[in-house]
Amino acid sequence: MRLVVFTGKGGVGKTTTAAATAAHAASQGVKTLVMSADPAHALADQLGLPLRPQPSEVAAGLFASQVDPHRVAQRLWEPARRPALDALDDLGVDPLAAEDLTDLPGLDDLLTLLAVREETRDGPWDLVVVDCAPSAAAFRLLATPGRLGRLLARLLPMERRLDRLSARGMEGDPLVDAVERLTGELAGLRSMLVDGSTSVRLVLTPEASALAQTRRLYTALTMSGFTVDAVVVNRIFPTGPPASTIGRATGQPTDWLDSWRRSQEAVLAGIASAFDPVPVLRLAYAPAEPQGPGQLARLGLELYGDRPAPAPTGPAAPRVERTDTGFSLRLEMPLARRETLDLGRRGDDLVVTVDGYRQVLPLPGVLRRCRVENATLREGTLAVAFVPDPAEFPSRWM
Repeated sequence: MRLVVFTGKGGVGKTTTAAATAAHAASQGVKTLVMSADPAHALADQLGLPLRPQPSEVAAGLFASQVDPHRVAQRLWEPARRPALDALDDLGVDPLAAEDLTDLPGLDDLLTLLAVREETRDGPWDLVVVDCAPSAAAFRLLATPGRLGRLLARLLPMERRLDRLSARGMEGDPLVDAVERLTGELAGLRSMLVDGSTSVRLVLTPEASALAQTRRLYTALTMSGFTVDAVVVNRIFPTGPPASTIGRATGQPTDWLDSWRRSQEAVLAGIASAFDPVPVLRLAYAPAEPQGPGQLARLGLELYGDRPAPAPTGPAAPRVERTDTGFSLRLEMPLARRETLDLGRRGDDLVVTVDGYRQVLPLPGVLRRCRVENATLREGTLAVAFVPDPAEFPSRWM
């Protein structure tokens, strides 16, 4: 089973491309579900059909749904209600209703991911396509499990959980039970997103601003361990005779089309070099907006043809290497620029920020006993040099 998440700058045709991918796969005999995680409900407009939280068949082998975090909260709330209320009461917090959950920052993202995991884990699908929100919101969605997991670890670390259980003896602790349950859910969601069968597909138009934003998102996704399996360039003007020649024959001012073509050609060259070796797929500007499963399937055929689906190849995990003076932590950051990079140490974590996207990396045990000496960024790899802290390392290890 494959899970493919589509995102990109707002207005580049992200929803159209996601829907076309799903419709094309279904037409090839792949049982496909396309889910909209975008609150704008653009997928329903694209398909020309109202969508519900439950998958419904919109064409042969093609199913669609609109994720509703409120409905997910109501469904998940009842079995967890009593332990959660006990835990909140233990903390002196007023009880929450199911509808209150989605008002908490980040909880709507968590509930959306739970809905996606439910379908990928329990559904009969060969392919699940997720139409995600635009770039920054999509990154926040994908990063939610890791961020909430770190927050839980800081609010109630394992030592405090054990202390609470010891204080209660053999009696269960509702707060610890609730934290353990949520920790397990977050770990499962993170595993789903970095699994070898999950990938992100970036959509952009051949414009300088779209390319700049997509480069930043690609760097952030790779830095955070997510797989980008393809870049889709949408709305490319078709090639042909110079539009100015046609304009002279018809009396219409069409020099602007020639100008757009030249601009797109320059950006397309930049896209090909920037994302290599990630496959770059091209889609011509359609003469009319494709709507409905039939037109979308034809658009998908134009995009993919008979080519096999891009194979996900994940980024290398952060690795630690021994050096003459200590250790080096190496992290893949393709397309990152030194002037947009910020690096900091917070306790046992390394905080990396690039172009406003932040990733918190828990340091391996050996590096927690070291201090940061320097950092270099070369050819898309960040190398952070650590030297042992004499106060932490026995002298025989130095």
